[in-house]
Amino acid sequence: MEKNNGLLTKNGVSLLIPFIMVTACFALWGFANDVTSPMVKAFSKIFRMSVTEGAFIQVAFYLGYFVMAFPAAIFIQKYSFKAGVMIGLGLYAAGALMFLPAKMTGFYYPFLLAYFIMTCGLSFLETSCNPYIYCMGSEETATRRLNLAQAFNPIGCLAGMYVAMEYVQARMSPMDSETRKGLTDLQFNIIRDHDLSVLIQPYIYIGAAVILLLVLIRVTNMPKNGDTHSGKKLSTSLRELYHTANYREGVIAQFFYIGAQVMCWTFIIQYGTHIFMNEGMDERAAEILSQKYNIVALVFFTVSRFICTWFLKYIQPGRLLMILAVIAACATAGVILFTDRNGLYCLVAVSATMSLMFPTIYGIALRGVGDNVKIGGAGLIMSILGGSVFPPLQAFIIDMNWTFMALPATNVSFILVFVCFCVVAKYGHRSYIRHNVTHN
Repeated sequence: MEKNNGLLTKNGVSLLIPFIMVTACFALWGFANDVTSPMVKAFSKIFRMSVTEGAFIQVAFYLGYFVMAFPAAIFIQKYSFKAGVMIGLGLYAAGALMFLPAKMTGFYYPFLLAYFIMTCGLSFLETSCNPYIYCMGSEETATRRLNLAQAFNPIGCLAGMYVAMEYVQARMSPMDSETRKGLTDLQFNIIRDHDLSVLIQPYIYIGAAVILLLVLIRVTNMPKNGDTHSGKKLSTSLRELYHTANYREGVIAQFFYIGAQVMCWTFIIQYGTHIFMNEGMDERAAEILSQKYNIVALVFFTVSRFICTWFLKYIQPGRLLMILAVIAACATAGVILFTDRNGLYCLVAVSATMSLMFPTIYGIALRGVGDNVKIGGAGLIMSILGGSVFPPLQAFIIDMNWTFMALPATNVSFILVFVCFCVVAKYGHRSYIRHNVTHN
């Protein structure tokens, strides 16, 4: 019988050190996510591409999550969470270090392959680490524990954004996109090679850091919580999960939430650049200032994660999720309707509301799934595919210059974000009803 189960204890045993080790992975994949989002604009400039072509970075990035989630779940089902974490770190490091040979080719598509392999590793990590944290204690405290671990994810995100701004965008050639289009082939190759040399440096360093963490976890005695094997067929687990409304709807909500998050953090650069250039700034200064706003958004996100984790002690997760999603939808309406800095302020505010969403949807969806937790976690990680589906659609609206009621295309494109938050709000409401009304 279990005893003394708390936030970081299981059967009376403290799991603080393993928790710290696994939580470090949350920060590392946060770094990868947010050093990458500004690269959509950077690659578009370096290779003289459209916004849509540059957005294929996000397609490759989040496609890796989708493709590898179930193989990762099957792997950890057969072996262990620790083995899954180690495979994830290995693939992460391999993909990051592939940026060096990709740079040597001088072409865009090898970078997409590097991103894909790197995110296959991230998929392994998220499929392993989220349920691993979930199992490090009682189910009653699982959502709080996930939020605590996820609170360190935006710290990695902030580091990634800062590096992207100070060590990539600020050191790239200041030549704007229009001037680059007029370069001769020789001039273009010189500028391209310089900018790619700057761009790959963060990935090489993070690859080395990931290898170090891999070694530390390998030599650490990690708990085996949740590593029991039920012997249940995959088809049986999938059928049981599908017939669990809380889980089924959670996968859908997570798909739309990730789409909203990636769109907000990817296209804040285009949104802010459009506003600041209309104020008279040159393109490079407008991009750097927009990235500063993006960092402020991540600061709000980080602080809000700790605050919302505290609120979960007093407010039922589904209700708090619904409240924050409604506020996010209202702020997104401001992003769409304002054409000056007020719209940018609204976009920054959206990040504060998003802080709770991923781990809370994850925790709610896994409530009561029993020994299907590993396969269930994989389905929730597969839903990160939303980050691959929505950004190209938003980029397409921007490239096609679709306007509505005299609003710029960049503003109109955030209608997609508005819809995503409406879906999340509905899930929060339905999960609250199921938990607090149906069962009481």
